Amino acid sequence: MSILAGARRRLSVLEWHTMEIEIATIGGYEAVGRQMTAVRAGKDIVVFDMGLNLSQVLIHDDIEISQMHSLDLIDLDAIPDDRVLNGVEGDVQAIVPTHGHLDHIGAISKLAHRYDAPVVATPFTIEVLKKEVQSESRFTVENQFQKMSAGETMSIGSEGVKLEFVNVTHSIIDAINPVLHTPEGAVVYGLDKRVDHTPVIGDPIDMERFREIRRHDAGVLAYVEDCTNASETGRTPSESVARDHLRDVILSMKGFDGGIVATTFSSHIARVKSLVEFAVEIGRTPILLGRSMKQYSEIAERLGIVEFPRELQMHGNRSAVDQAFKRIMREGKDGYLPIVTGHQGESRAMLTRMGRDETPYRIEDGDKVIFSARVIPEPTNEAGRYRSEKRLRMQGARLYADIHVSGHLRREGHYEMLRALQPQHVIPAHQNLEGIAAYVELAENQGYQVGRDLHVSQNGTMIQLVERWRKIRQKPVWSRRFGSAGNGSMPLSTMNSRWLTLSGCMRRLDTFSKPVANGSAHQ
Repeated sequence: MSILAGARRRLSVLEWHTMEIEIATIGGYEAVGRQMTAVRAGKDIVVFDMGLNLSQVLIHDDIEISQMHSLDLIDLDAIPDDRVLNGVEGDVQAIVPTHGHLDHIGAISKLAHRYDAPVVATPFTIEVLKKEVQSESRFTVENQFQKMSAGETMSIGSEGVKLEFVNVTHSIIDAINPVLHTPEGAVVYGLDKRVDHTPVIGDPIDMERFREIRRHDAGVLAYVEDCTNASETGRTPSESVARDHLRDVILSMKGFDGGIVATTFSSHIARVKSLVEFAVEIGRTPILLGRSMKQYSEIAERLGIVEFPRELQMHGNRSAVDQAFKRIMREGKDGYLPIVTGHQGESRAMLTRMGRDETPYRIEDGDKVIFSARVIPEPTNEAGRYRSEKRLRMQGARLYADIHVSGHLRREGHYEMLRALQPQHVIPAHQNLEGIAAYVELAENQGYQVGRDLHVSQNGTMIQLVERWRKIRQKPVWSRRFGSAGNGSMPLSTMNSRWLTLSGCMRRLDTFSKPVANGSAHQ
């Protein structure tokens, strides 16, 4: 045995930890959509998001999601394969959706009934979820729905774990990033957000709270991050920038005597609010058309989150929508501004049907169509949007595209979050491998290393961050430096030495053999 080897053995010690921490990357780690992550802290498990990949369903014209079995949707890669939790020891204590987009809540009606745990979310997200569950015809969801607002905390289990909601800004209101506080450090689940200091509705992102979590004794053990726009340079503009752009476009149409139609995300209440207000400003009656348009806006208004002008009209069911279209055509298109779904070219959406001439509303030469949304970069959506725009142009429509800002961080936003949190471990998510690559490059530039503390995962994989016993060699903790207005750096060696991690330890979970933790077999 060499002297060096002997020295290494003599320097080895056995460390004891308060709690094991594992993260199961269940869905959303190989492509955008069907997000689902589980964090095990000791014997307690918290599930973050249960989402739907709608594009996997839209390619089948004859599918009704509400009537489908969860196993069929799993086979279609439409919802997460939660059978990976078979191999995780512990009980699910809470299901925590971060916001009301379908890629984060769309599978709750299919999977939540299998767990004896409450669904904990912000008030707007809970109300949206209730509507989703009501439309479910295959499963009965009897989980308790528990409202919790940004800035609040709740206890998880009996081992000192706490759940906190931190306010963030996204393209839907009432979004949060949940933080799981454990004796070994905080696990920050960072999906989805942008850094917006001047939102149109609600409070700015709470960056100071993120910095406070970093400064806590235990600091940040792990950060799961949405990588959607990591390849785009600069920072994502505020929603107030999109509002100004939209106002400029719509006010340029004042006095136009033809039809104006706008389309955006029905869940994007801030954008809908801007469209409604600018329609009134140019003397047109705003009218929301379609079930989801009416549903989201009514919830926001009922909760007191938004106040719409009294001129606004809403119509949800097909008969009411057709009657509204007939009235517009009868009284004159120059008096109205319909706001509809269909910006992604979805086959059943309102704008797509208008482009196919399947509604009483007629698109005529010179009519203006405003796309206040970008196409989601996915082949099904890109093809649908192309077809929709082509049909509208064939009818003579003038198109105004991409009057929009993203709800996701660009490169400088990602850097700002890493600097604020300075996590021990980083786990990229919400993208395919190509999309994650840009984030990996950014993280590596900040001193992280793939396989050590930067974990590029797959769906159905377990990442063990802290094990109860850990044999290590004592050595100085390596430093990672972030520029600051002070001394120019903050070495990670100043943080708590309890963070003894099993870096890069991943295992693929058996998805078929064992009974589901704290649940039952798929029914």
